[in-house]
Amino acid sequence: MGSIQGRIAKVTIGIPVYNCERWIADTIRAALAQTWEHKEIIVVDDGSSDATPELCREFGDRIRFVAQGRRGGNAARNHALRLASGDWVQFLDADDSLPPEKIAIQLGAKAAAGRDVICSPVIFEKWHGDRLVRRGAQQIAQPVDWKAEWLRWNLPQTGGCLWSREALLDIGGWNEDYRFNQEYELYFRALRAGLNFALVDGPRAIYRLWSENTVCRRDKSGVVLGKTRLIHAFLDWLATAAPDDLPHYRRLAGVACFEMARTLAAQDLVLARNFFLDRRREGLITLDGPAAPWKYRFTLRVLGFAAAEKLARLTRRNTAAAAA
Repeated sequence: MGSIQGRIAKVTIGIPVYNCERWIADTIRAALAQTWEHKEIIVVDDGSSDATPELCREFGDRIRFVAQGRRGGNAARNHALRLASGDWVQFLDADDSLPPEKIAIQLGAKAAAGRDVICSPVIFEKWHGDRLVRRGAQQIAQPVDWKAEWLRWNLPQTGGCLWSREALLDIGGWNEDYRFNQEYELYFRALRAGLNFALVDGPRAIYRLWSENTVCRRDKSGVVLGKTRLIHAFLDWLATAAPDDLPHYRRLAGVACFEMARTLAAQDLVLARNFFLDRRREGLITLDGPAAPWKYRFTLRVLGFAAAEKLARLTRRNTAAAAA
């Protein structure tokens, strides 16, 4: 995979950025430090009002810096994609990072031969202010059932993948109508189009969780409802693409919908209860997984969803008080 028709493959690292003065210099340095030498770095500023543009320009001609009006992260990613001259595209969010050998190991892996998308699990970092408080590694079982991992919402975050530029352009790039869940909307189109995926368990991109002021965190109900629409569309596709396996995939979708109901309950219990009842009527609630311990399942069956959530909330408070 390191060569294309006898020449060394070129990689474009596309970095969309908006008001990320805290991290952008570190992110660009991580891109520049990639040991895969045949690369270009394109940074697209999406109308920042802080010091981000000035920090980017300090890197001079080592990067290509372009600015656009405020159009959203997916528009910035597509802008980088249109400007890209690489055979492969590595997207990297402005507050994330890569280990130096990430791209080189992915392109050098035997499993990547003839594939359109090369994926590796990511490292999740949780930051509180300037302090790293938690670090964990994503787990993706092999051999990979990509459809199942999609329904588990367990495919790599943006930085974990290399995309064939040609294949990505063929499926239309990023959907600029999506404010969140955009990776899974893109993965959906890639799977539906028959793109070939590879999993390389090499050095992992770093995905940082540090700000509460993100679209996904501000609008959890929007995230849940958008994810549900995607799941419905995905199951409609599977009804034709994999009809014999549809019951298995519907069960996985039911686990995802149950987890979303519980997530939504932390923000709006009435909305969460209605969501739970709607999904149950559709046969899309599966009481399984970490979100469904036996005590919760028992309470749910006896007293209903709202009561189970209230009891779980009270239990968490009592546990926290006892630990304090």
